[in-house]
Amino acid sequence: MELKLADMGTHEAPSSKNWSGRKSDKQLYLHEKVQCCTPDQLPEQHNQSMAILGYACDEGVRRNQGRVGTKEGPEHIRQALGKMPNHLAGNIALFDIGNITCSQGKMEQAQHALATHVTRLLSNNIFPIVLGGGHDVAYGHYNGIKSFLEKTKKRLGIINFDAHFDLRNSENAGNSGTPFYQIAKDCAEASEKFDYLCLGVRKDANDRSLFETAEELGVIFIDRKTFSMQYVEEINQLILAFLQGVDHIYITIDLDGFSSAIAPGVSAASPMGYSQDIVLACLRTILASKKLISLDIAEMNPTYDVDGQTAKLAASLVHYVIHNLPLSHLFRAGKVAIG
Repeated sequence: MELKLADMGTHEAPSSKNWSGRKSDKQLYLHEKVQCCTPDQLPEQHNQSMAILGYACDEGVRRNQGRVGTKEGPEHIRQALGKMPNHLAGNIALFDIGNITCSQGKMEQAQHALATHVTRLLSNNIFPIVLGGGHDVAYGHYNGIKSFLEKTKKRLGIINFDAHFDLRNSENAGNSGTPFYQIAKDCAEASEKFDYLCLGVRKDANDRSLFETAEELGVIFIDRKTFSMQYVEEINQLILAFLQGVDHIYITIDLDGFSSAIAPGVSAASPMGYSQDIVLACLRTILASKKLISLDIAEMNPTYDVDGQTAKLAASLVHYVIHNLPLSHLFRAGKVAIG
């Protein structure tokens, strides 16, 4: 995907109303830490910062015949995250730069805008945290990272926590079920290897043709029955082997991979999903590699959430990652990571 200046009409400024909670005079909570600003107000080459960017789009879910409502997901995740404690060092900046929106069903324009903003963040040494939105977020996000890495020739690996491969054919049009097929096609056209690891795949959520496509594309995956703490050592060994073959990692977490007992507020809920413990164990291994370059959370659908449970799960995952990034420019040297 050739990246040009994004149509700024697809960008929505951040709202401080999404950040509230207990008040202190010591920035004890993240709503007191976060700085709301537009992308143009971000500092250039900031060495100690992360930025939250929403992908407020459910057009891909609609096209994929799913339950719409994910466009409201980013706001609910922000609201849950803001109430959580802040353990970041004082010299670390956390920005909220608003949302990429999708108007009149123009999902591809929203993906293009997302890619442009992700490239800009990375170019300014700011770690992107993208909140979805349908899983079509992955195609825009990936293209933003690839554009940033284009001149470096660095190899990018994708780790997807998901019940679905999301390898549906995109011949007619892209949707929330096609992003990794689209990425695989782009890799083939560029004569690059498609490095894709999918964790938590369910046979009751992917038809036979999708497993065949995964095999044809050389996808590495762990199925749901194996993706549990019982096999955590073996899973981490597989992740470590995958990490050795790439220079950078892009993590995408589809909330519908979790059991609906934990995450009811998604587009495709199922009681057969995995637990948060195995995901946190995997994140710990990935973060320790110092190869994580970007993160997104997909498929948060507040229409079907119960007591904000799914939003809190998504926020907790973001909270864990931002407090455990083992990057010297983000955290105090020698400071013990918060578990």
